[in-house]
Amino acid sequence: MDRLRSPGGCPWDREQTYETLAPMLLEEAYEAFDAMEEAQHGRFENLREELGDLLFQITFFARVAKEKGAFTIDDVIDQVHEKMVRRHPHVFGDVEAGDSAEVLKNWEAIKAEEKRAKAKDESELISILDGVSTKAPALMEAHQISTKVARVGFDWKNVEEIFDKLHEELDELRDAISIHADTNDEEDHAHVREEIGDLLFVITNIARRLNVEPEAALKLSNRKFRRRFNHIEKRLHEQNLKFEDTTIDVLEELWQEAKKKD
Repeated sequence: MDRLRSPGGCPWDREQTYETLAPMLLEEAYEAFDAMEEAQHGRFENLREELGDLLFQITFFARVAKEKGAFTIDDVIDQVHEKMVRRHPHVFGDVEAGDSAEVLKNWEAIKAEEKRAKAKDESELISILDGVSTKAPALMEAHQISTKVARVGFDWKNVEEIFDKLHEELDELRDAISIHADTNDEEDHAHVREEIGDLLFVITNIARRLNVEPEAALKLSNRKFRRRFNHIEKRLHEQNLKFEDTTIDVLEELWQEAKKKD
């Protein structure tokens, strides 16, 4: 990276800024995220490559910061090292932690204390949700929010209680849809949107309680749908048919065919 950013290095790399690098950092993070699915099935090549690409972006950001006199890559590593030691007193200190739940509870308490120490005004309210980015994808944000609050005890007792909440939200959504159908009012449509959001939030909590990452689960479903829909397109092409000339019953038969093929 030093060579690329030097006067005799690469013109393109030398032109990059935080603003131009930010989308690439996000893209590389998502590509690493996608590669994890293959790694779970024993195919590690893509994950190895994508982690390298992500590491390259981190090095890139640190190099730009160094040029600005802000910090270096060594500072980045030193700071995360100190933070991990500080947040693992059950490993590097004399704190006892019997299970993961206790570890996470201590983790949140330590983070809260760190934020209080940084706050300019001691009376300022420090929320445990401050660390959850509002710019993250909504499904990921919902998962992080529910995970954070669950660590401090704000959670359902078991997954069955969340299913009860799911049925409650479904009923509320049906009611909202019915009202909007009668009024066709914009405010009632906003209520439908709100209820759909509540429903998705509850489903995210079910995933969390079952140790399923909802973003990854939805990605799998998206890929599955793509694969099955591509089968339909292929079969129509083989028969020289178009969607507009095909009945929904025929499309459903092809969908079932694709499911059997899966």
